[in-house]
Amino acid sequence: SDGRADDEARPQPSAGRRLALLCLTLFAALLFGLPLLSALWPAQSIALFDAFYRAGALVFGGGHVVLPLLQAEFVPRGWVSNEVFLAGYGAAQAVPGPLFTFAAFLGASAGGWFGGVLGTVAIFLPSFLLVAAALPFWQGLRHDARMRAALAGINAAVVGLLLAAFYDPVWTGAIQRPADFGLALLALLALAVWKIPPWLVVAACA
Repeated sequence: SDGRADDEARPQPSAGRRLALLCLTLFAALLFGLPLLSALWPAQSIALFDAFYRAGALVFGGGHVVLPLLQAEFVPRGWVSNEVFLAGYGAAQAVPGPLFTFAAFLGASAGGWFGGVLGTVAIFLPSFLLVAAALPFWQGLRHDARMRAALAGINAAVVGLLLAAFYDPVWTGAIQRPADFGLALLALLALAVWKIPPWLVVAACA
């Protein structure tokens, strides 16, 4: 035996489990408590943190799924216009890194540099809390047949969510007339066929 099976079977330290439960409790407390706090104390900074935190907490399977959640929070409230939202999304596609960096743009557009910092921290915080909460139990979870079946079902649903996010807000917001469709098709050819760098395609389309 190479010892890996013994390592997987070895119980986790109790301190690690306590930290995991603390992170899970904090995750749930922020998810359900921030909307109440925002209603009782209507400050924009709390509302911004709540919007970004809920978007980061409820997204599964890819950053593009977050687009409808963020648009529903920011555009109807007038924090940003739909045009600015789509422009920021396009700019986020031109830079390396996860799409969640889009939160920095939205936060800064709605609340200045402090809003940008707040948005970045809030949208990434749920994933850090969930990772810390799951780590001590990961070996058991990854071998559980019910958990694996649930993840397979969620991954299938994510494909539908990604298609929905592509249609609304991306397609409905950006393709308004035949010329827009022609430009989008040209950009697709530039990316997929001619292999032009994404940042250059975004700059040329702008």
